[in-house]
Amino acid sequence: MKSKSRLYYKLLSVALLAVAGCFISGVIFPTLNLVCPPNTARDYRDALKKRWLCWFSAIVKLDVTLEGAWPEQPGLIVSNHVSWLDIILLGQYLPAYFVAKSDIASWPIFGFMARQSGTIFIRRGEKKHVFETAEQMVWLLKQHRNIFAFPEGTTTRGDDVAHFHASLFQAALLTKVPVQPVAIQYLGAAQHLAPFVDDDDLLPHLINMLKLERVEVRLSILPLLDTNGKTRQAVSQEARGLIRGAFIDNLTAASQSAHS
Repeated sequence: MKSKSRLYYKLLSVALLAVAGCFISGVIFPTLNLVCPPNTARDYRDALKKRWLCWFSAIVKLDVTLEGAWPEQPGLIVSNHVSWLDIILLGQYLPAYFVAKSDIASWPIFGFMARQSGTIFIRRGEKKHVFETAEQMVWLLKQHRNIFAFPEGTTTRGDDVAHFHASLFQAALLTKVPVQPVAIQYLGAAQHLAPFVDDDDLLPHLINMLKLERVEVRLSILPLLDTNGKTRQAVSQEARGLIRGAFIDNLTAASQSAHS
């Protein structure tokens, strides 16, 4: 009974948060654009987005083990991609813009908020659209904004790191900003429940996550990568290697701990 009451409370909280998100995206953001200078409006929007994601994180009960420190300078932040929860997880720490698959734009409620909050949508396989995405990323990086991107291009089960699409690194090379690799690993019960794959539906997946008392996750902030004088393929491979290496190191540490 207690677990059901907790689930209903969380569902109500998410519903209220979604209403608040729609109001912020549909009313407050356009108002800020009208009454504030562009950079000031963008700062306010970024702060509101970050606060909203912090609230979502608190509802879901994300229990994060944070390893490493975020960079002081803005840039391109790349990570492996396991779940829609990755956006909540990463966005609560830094004001940033996400690069996401175009089908997210059609999601009810959350798709509207993503569009209004400046998410960069990318359609894989369309060369012209890839160039347009790079141009949007370059413009934001020149404005000293953070960008979160998932170079795998899709979600995985979180047990390995898939091939990285090097095109997402082009904007960092053109603007000469650093690339920050980040490794995401869900732990405990969330290790098997968090992956959002195989055409999962959002609502049932959300309910399964809310049923957990907490969602354990390890977030490893890895060494910053300098992009000067490198090709996008080289930076892509280097970033993937660091993230995959963090997986192996953490798995080895967990195995040694279990046998000690």
